[in-house]
Amino acid sequence: MQTDPEANAGTAGAGPTVPVRSMAAAAGVAVASIYYAQPMLGLLSHDFPGNRLVGMIPTATQFGYALGLFFLVPLGDLLERRRLIVGQFLALALVLELTAAAPGVEALLLGSVLLGVFATAAQQVVPFAAHLAPPNRRGAVVGSVMAGLLGGILLSRTVAGLVAEGFGWPAIFALAAPVSVLMAVQLARVLPKSPAEQRGGYRRLMGTLIHLWREFPELRRAAYTQALIFGAFSVFWTTLALLLDSPRYGLGAAAAGSYGLIGLVGVFAAPLAGRAADRIGPQRVVALGALVAFASWAAFGFWNSLLGLAVGVVLLDFGVQSALVSNQATIYALRPEARSRLNTLFMGTMFVGGAAASALAAEAWHLAGWSGVCGLGATLALGAAAIQAVGVLRTRGGAAVAG
Repeated sequence: MQTDPEANAGTAGAGPTVPVRSMAAAAGVAVASIYYAQPMLGLLSHDFPGNRLVGMIPTATQFGYALGLFFLVPLGDLLERRRLIVGQFLALALVLELTAAAPGVEALLLGSVLLGVFATAAQQVVPFAAHLAPPNRRGAVVGSVMAGLLGGILLSRTVAGLVAEGFGWPAIFALAAPVSVLMAVQLARVLPKSPAEQRGGYRRLMGTLIHLWREFPELRRAAYTQALIFGAFSVFWTTLALLLDSPRYGLGAAAAGSYGLIGLVGVFAAPLAGRAADRIGPQRVVALGALVAFASWAAFGFWNSLLGLAVGVVLLDFGVQSALVSNQATIYALRPEARSRLNTLFMGTMFVGGAAASALAAEAWHLAGWSGVCGLGATLALGAAAIQAVGVLRTRGGAAVAG
């Protein structure tokens, strides 16, 4: 069995080691593909003037990601995981090259959907890391891998903005393709083989999703909460480039991308949230994350400056990441042999929420400008906090009755 000497999350006798750094990098590289277009929306609007379909590109990538989550990620319970992950990275590299050659907005939309589908390799990696980790370290390991995923999301915007201004929007997709190939080679080298945990065919596998959704109320609460929090996150990043390109600031794609660097502070939330979830329970951490996300929209709405945007970005990314890692710690403990399918239901719901919020954000921008966007983002974050508050009250009520 091959392991990665760079990191070891296992202990003696606790099973295979976890190549944490490689898995974190893989999650970041894969998920970055669906965010390259966001800081370039202003530039794309100039290249394709009057075409409102440009504003739907973030929605297209998130819709594709949701498709991949529902139809590809469950295969992690049915097929050998290493081979599946490597194959998805190679497919992602091919789609990146095709997207770079897109002749117009319609082709770019189609490429964006396919990018989303194959970028779900990131969501094959995360449950695999949870599978390899010992139970008492699962939250910390998932947090570390998710830190890489968040870093990929944020750095993708920075790199894409700089590359787009210097070389045009197709360049970032062309550059990302060989990176995905290199990631596939690295993962083939360091990941251990993992036999399938589910017997039967694909149709039977997909049929179990309904039963899992009905069986676990904790899964439904986590999914709905994260869909709203991620929706608040998507609202901001979908419209930031438009705000900075507006007469209020008059800044370009590189400025929008630079906020990704500021948001990297939120990366530190992932391992911290994972450790906190291991110690005090994930539900409290999720509730705190939702409230921090709401506070970020207060900063966006009432602190009208570049500094206010920076503070809000830090709060938003910290809140979203804290809730995400803690919710994942919850769902991965529900049924170990079904982690890929549980992740499908959780992340699929989350990205459907993100895609819907991105579409609403584009309309809010056109109808009411930044104030409408802030109202939408704050409402979504507050809704997530309300769901968690109800969950906490029910848990306390149940504990009081049991006592």
